[in-house]
Amino acid sequence: MSPRLELALSSGLSLSQPLTVLAPTPNNDLSDLPHETQVVQPFKPFHDHFAAQGFVATPNSDAPSQDAVVFLPRAKALARALVHQACSRASGIIVVDGAKTDGVDSLLKDIRKRVAINGPISKAHGKIFWFQSDADAFADWAAPENQMVDGFHTAPGVFSADGIDPASALLQRSLPTKRVTRIADLGAGWGFLSAGLIDDTLHSLHLVEADHTALTCARSNVTDPRAQFHWADATNWTAPEPLDMVIMNPPFHTSRSADSALGQGFIANAARNLTRNGQLWMVANRHLPYEATLAEFFTRVEEVAGDNRFKVFHASRPRG
Repeated sequence: MSPRLELALSSGLSLSQPLTVLAPTPNNDLSDLPHETQVVQPFKPFHDHFAAQGFVATPNSDAPSQDAVVFLPRAKALARALVHQACSRASGIIVVDGAKTDGVDSLLKDIRKRVAINGPISKAHGKIFWFQSDADAFADWAAPENQMVDGFHTAPGVFSADGIDPASALLQRSLPTKRVTRIADLGAGWGFLSAGLIDDTLHSLHLVEADHTALTCARSNVTDPRAQFHWADATNWTAPEPLDMVIMNPPFHTSRSADSALGQGFIANAARNLTRNGQLWMVANRHLPYEATLAEFFTRVEEVAGDNRFKVFHASRPRG
């Protein structure tokens, strides 16, 4: 079990069913919890991890609960929204577990001003504490029902929640004016790039996104009936039809550590889903080494735009 939660339980914390666990990652070992525990995780690979372990996994839920455990994300606005969500659905104990690097000390200080705290217990560079649920005490921490940024719907915790990502904006400016008919946006986020692809030549547009919350925003931002939305891991998603073009601004980490393998997986899967004459348009941080992977999977690769922060690639004719 997660070391801080295990220590808290051995120190007298008691959790009752129905129990909800909000935002755990595979680094949070829940194996000692009953399988009827509901795990709320909107990120598809993490959701599937806990579903495979036998938990009742869901991307979102308002089902009532007795107690709830919140594992802190890095985003402060999302962390506060999760605390409010936990209090809104659970009538008993709310447990908060987080690393110092995720802001647990600051959140503990803020929560202590509102309710009485039990614990806290420090272990493994973090803290765990708990308190009696009180939705009214955290009413102002609720996620906004309609968060608008630059004319688009976003939500706390999603990528580029506070404004258009400059790398995506650069890619959008670099895309060809002559469109193709079958397109996929891998790692579509809340739909900024896809929203700019709607024209008369379009046959189908596939938005592939692992973050269920971001994909829900994308449904509001891209309302054309030719758009199809896929809650999926973009590294292994299979298109329902051969694609003429893939666009992407791939993420390069799922934690604090940069990992170019994630973007490399996006590139490999783009090549698998494209037609023989298909093309890939992607943007990446300047320092990330994607050139070799692009050359491995595509016959032609060129950098077509960029600045000191980002680079835009156009790759065509997938190999194999």
